[in-house]
Amino acid sequence: MTLTVTAEAFRLAEAFVISRGSRTEARVITVKASHGGLSGWGECVPYARYGESLESVAAQIEALPADIDRVALQDALEPGAARNAVDCALWDLEAKQAGKPVWQLLGMARPMPCITAYTLSLGTPEAMQAAAAKHAHRPLLKIKLGTPDDMARLEAVRRGAPKSRIIVDANEGWSAEVYADLAPHLLRLGVDLVEQPMPAGQDEMLGEIARPLPVCADESCHDRASLGDLKGKYDMINIKLDKTGGLTEALELRAAAQAQGFGIMVGCMVGTSLAMAPAVLVAQGARITDLDGPLLLAEDRDNALKFDADGVHPSASKLWG
Repeated sequence: MTLTVTAEAFRLAEAFVISRGSRTEARVITVKASHGGLSGWGECVPYARYGESLESVAAQIEALPADIDRVALQDALEPGAARNAVDCALWDLEAKQAGKPVWQLLGMARPMPCITAYTLSLGTPEAMQAAAAKHAHRPLLKIKLGTPDDMARLEAVRRGAPKSRIIVDANEGWSAEVYADLAPHLLRLGVDLVEQPMPAGQDEMLGEIARPLPVCADESCHDRASLGDLKGKYDMINIKLDKTGGLTEALELRAAAQAQGFGIMVGCMVGTSLAMAPAVLVAQGARITDLDGPLLLAEDRDNALKFDADGVHPSASKLWG
């Protein structure tokens, strides 16, 4: 088998802004796993928050032995973007070798479309109200917050999209005191959940204060090893394949989290349809799906995922799986 690693960039439709910074393109690593005339594909998004770069992730993948399989891969690389791209490429290759879709190899029921959140970038209240009005037809909006004047932004979004469900992502930007002050207003404005209100590793207070609406762990949850520290502090976890290190661990994390009573959200970095395709399998039955990466792009892969009123559809085999 050969692994081919390529760094690629895909333009965003507009700048994507969160409390930690902004970007105008999705920079990804694409992996092709080839054997016997067949090829499988995977994609990851290196994330500086976790010490990753295009160069470091490519180097990790290129150092793997040529005969690596999915089982050996789980120990060969730590959870993260590099393992994700290879794991998903190997799943795609296995599906093509077997002549069956990945969901059948997993013994799953046929996957169905999932309603996905649509993310509004951080901006002025006026800009966010305009963006909310533009996307008010969408059933679920996700708002990037984590700044001192978040209430003005949230009020503006609710004015712009009075009927949409709303989830809030603070991107580790709040303290326990700020969250406690904001929580009644979040409830008043019909927010469904809050994602990662406090920094990972500094979230102990979540276990001591009231949580009047569900709190979802994102940066605090990577793989199954994370779960022990989340009990009593979080009600849900956000599973992202770039954190778990691929589909294999993502499915194991989902099963373990559900067994421990956590609700499931399935999210993404800003990537293409190739990155979202395996995540759609993880999102089956999830309480919240947030796989809108391709909707934020000005350009996507060939055979891109279909998004419509029913949500994000499972991928065609020409794309993945």
